[in-house]
Amino acid sequence: MTDINAVMTADASGKEMVEFSMQTADTLVRNSLTRSQIRTIFTEVRKIEALWDIRNEDARRRLNMLKPKMDYQVSRSQPVQVLRDVLSKAIDTVESASSIEERNKRFQRFVELFEAILAYHRALGGKK
Repeated sequence: MTDINAVMTADASGKEMVEFSMQTADTLVRNSLTRSQIRTIFTEVRKIEALWDIRNEDARRRLNMLKPKMDYQVSRSQPVQVLRDVLSKAIDTVESASSIEERNKRFQRFVELFEAILAYHRALGGKK
């Protein structure tokens, strides 16, 4: 599987992100992760995205606080673990950016990655 850091930083064409998302979604489907479990996390990401340009520091705090929320979801349902691992590494990549512009670019890729995982999960027959 492709390295998440490369997907988030060096994949200008998006090809690696598409492949990584499909592989991740396939694993989630095989682990019986439900759409509602993904949606719980995705809803929070959408809220963070809405804040990103307006109140960046609040959005960054909420992005980092997504990690303990995902840890809680894992404690309730083990299939969430793969998604948590992928998204936590992606959050770390966003936070490790050396400039505001790079952080914004990486955050947008984080959102795109999550959207692609969700889309492939559904396309591959993920449980409702």
